[in-house]
Amino acid sequence: MARGTVRTRVPLLPTTVVGSYPVPDWLERLKTDYFRGRMSYSQLQDVHDMAIKAALRDQELAGIDIVSDGELRRDNDIDYTLARMPGVEIPETAKDFYFDYYEAKVAALPEPAGPSPLGLAADYAFTSAQTAAPIKFSFTGPFSLSCRAQGRVGRRDLVMAMAAVLNAEAHALAELGAELLQIDEPFLAGHTGQAGLAVDAINVVTAGVDVTWALHVCYGNRYARPSWEGHYDFLFPEVLRADIDQLVLEFARKGDDDLAIIEKFGWPGDLGLGVVDVKTDDVESPDLVATRIRRALRHIPADRLMINPDCGLRNVTGAIARAKLAAMARGARIVRDELITPSEGATL
Repeated sequence: MARGTVRTRVPLLPTTVVGSYPVPDWLERLKTDYFRGRMSYSQLQDVHDMAIKAALRDQELAGIDIVSDGELRRDNDIDYTLARMPGVEIPETAKDFYFDYYEAKVAALPEPAGPSPLGLAADYAFTSAQTAAPIKFSFTGPFSLSCRAQGRVGRRDLVMAMAAVLNAEAHALAELGAELLQIDEPFLAGHTGQAGLAVDAINVVTAGVDVTWALHVCYGNRYARPSWEGHYDFLFPEVLRADIDQLVLEFARKGDDDLAIIEKFGWPGDLGLGVVDVKTDDVESPDLVATRIRRALRHIPADRLMINPDCGLRNVTGAIARAKLAAMARGARIVRDELITPSEGATL
């Protein structure tokens, strides 16, 4: 893989986001209007473009090194991608609330169609035209997509077929210059016995695509509440087979216990360290962020850490998101400065 591609453009302990950004009340209403038939698709696209520009600017002002589009074109963690998946039908496209899930039906096993079968490459192209900063571009992984699709097909067959479509999309993203692609598997923690299947599919997604690959696994973040509880030991040893460069995990809400799991199983790649709890409006201080980073340094060297929130920021307000990101950037800078010029009082 291409671990060094992004690293050459960012400082030690680079800060980034997991993906999603707050949906303002006005955008929430307009997206819902679209699903109720009161707004055209072209109008919605204009609204999305404006919101993405604002989200990028917020991240840059907060001091984030690797930015995202905020996933603001997406209605939730599943539908935007699933509705574009070949072979999947959405019998009812209207929604009472934009964040609701579709009831998706699998009419046939998905097969790649065209150079960008899901149209995500165009989304990346828009974002890359708006910023000079490195970009993390994320999409939902095949295992989680399959959890919201019903049909008379075998689960493994469906997951692997979706993975092949995502691989074609990843090739299109790389052709446009994407450097860091993240696979999100928000449902995997609720199906801990399926880690092997998920990893098999991830390796299909990443095959032949020379970018830096990240895998994000959390415990759910719907309406700022976890869907499951547990520890990341369920990922191991299967995830050691994954052809990825980075694991992006939550630690701020759950604490540091799982850092020992990462060390115990000998994860060889980078770790996206969750240092900001997205399920509370309490804003962490830079000093608290710095403390969490220092604790992680007992298990993972600094050149293998990236600093991020636990999960996406969709469920907090814009003001809270901006404050949390700014604190995260300042906290990372505190520890970075200590590592570059160690002081007598610094404890690593």
